[in-house]
Amino acid sequence: MNKVDDQLLHEVLNEDVKTADAYNIRKNGKSIDRKINSYINIIPKEDSSGIDVYVEENTLFGIVHIPVILTESGLKDVVYNDFHIGKNANVIILAGCGIHNDEHQDSEHDGIHRFFLEEGAKVKYVEKHYGEGKGKGKRVLNPITEITMQKGSNMTMDTVQIEGVDSTVRTTKATLYEDTTLVINEKILTNKKQYAKTEFVVDLNGNNSSTHVVSRSVATDHSYQEFISNITGNDKSYAHVECDAIIKDHGSVKAIPEIYAKNVDANLIHEAAIGKIAGQQLIKLMSLGLSEKEAEKVIIEGFLK
Repeated sequence: MNKVDDQLLHEVLNEDVKTADAYNIRKNGKSIDRKINSYINIIPKEDSSGIDVYVEENTLFGIVHIPVILTESGLKDVVYNDFHIGKNANVIILAGCGIHNDEHQDSEHDGIHRFFLEEGAKVKYVEKHYGEGKGKGKRVLNPITEITMQKGSNMTMDTVQIEGVDSTVRTTKATLYEDTTLVINEKILTNKKQYAKTEFVVDLNGNNSSTHVVSRSVATDHSYQEFISNITGNDKSYAHVECDAIIKDHGSVKAIPEIYAKNVDANLIHEAAIGKIAGQQLIKLMSLGLSEKEAEKVIIEGFLK
């Protein structure tokens, strides 16, 4: 570990990785440090690159950190991580990837994460993506998240991408059974010629299953974003999807919603709003002495907060 590594870890975790109950640090395609305990176990996969994380049933307020950092230009890293959350366990999982690329070859990390929540389990999953470096090589991140939720389980997923990622395709697929709740909060900022595509596919297969998806994004310069949601209500269920975006300069955003009710008691709602920064907001902040650029920054930060 060096100063660049430490900076990347700070950006994707915002806290010391080693304060967690259990952790696995991955650098340039290899695990370099790991900690486990009696109620959270981390086992390397034998047939592929990645780990299995096992959280014992009835674990209360366990904390797991699984950051990934890339500092080698030209590396394409693919990892398969599975999370097995025991009955009535309550755990916080902090993930995310930081890429430092000072060279001219592209660096890419593709993380495939699968979550298996047993009955009554509760998970808060936080994933932050960050890129930096002076090189012309692209910083590419393509996360895939697959979630299976058994009766009475609950999961909150917070994803953040606010700087330095040139290209990303983010895919989240979830299957919910009886009395389950999935909340997804996404925040994305793109600039220059960056590209970001996110897709949410949620099947509400159980009685009283529900999901709430909120995507807030800002596209500036010549960047492009695409938001796709596909929610299917196969039983008595509830879904609320919100896609709110701000565009400025030559940025562009496309929202493609799809809701499909296959049960008379499926209540599915989708809302989308795309627009520029409100002129009245700018005027109000500029009247306080801020420049137009400073006022825009305040509005964007508040929108993504």
